[in-house]
Amino acid sequence: MSKIKEKDVYLTIKSIQSDDDDKDTIELFTVGKMSTDNGKYTFKYNESKATGFEGSKVTLNIDENNMVTLIRSGKTNANLIIEQGKKHHCHYSTDFGYGFMMGISTEEVKNELTENGGNLYFKYVVDINSSFLSVNELFINVKQTNNNIIKS
Repeated sequence: MSKIKEKDVYLTIKSIQSDDDDKDTIELFTVGKMSTDNGKYTFKYNESKATGFEGSKVTLNIDENNMVTLIRSGKTNANLIIEQGKKHHCHYSTDFGYGFMMGISTEEVKNELTENGGNLYFKYVVDINSSFLSVNELFINVKQTNNNIIKS
């Protein structure tokens, strides 16, 4: 059984969402957990009021092929698959009790992560029922804190 090292990290997350008329930018500074295992990275953090998803938890998984899976759970639930050059249909549910399918077409994924932190960027287009909704960009910077935890 291998041990996965989980580290406390500082996350700076900048999200840019644009449609035909508007462009909204949100920045989140938070503390989270990072673990690595054979070229795969996992980040866990809590959303805040600033993002509009307060009370939700996010898990980001990045595999060795740079496919990103974003799992949000809590008031709003979503499972987004972000894979460069591909389109995935993903389920999104709201705290109002309804859900819908979104198309996620990924234009770019840039992974500069190491076991010590680094940067992750991805850009994707969202559609609902094949109707354009928005272009989304996420810039994530990861820096270690001094706390390290070993998990088996």
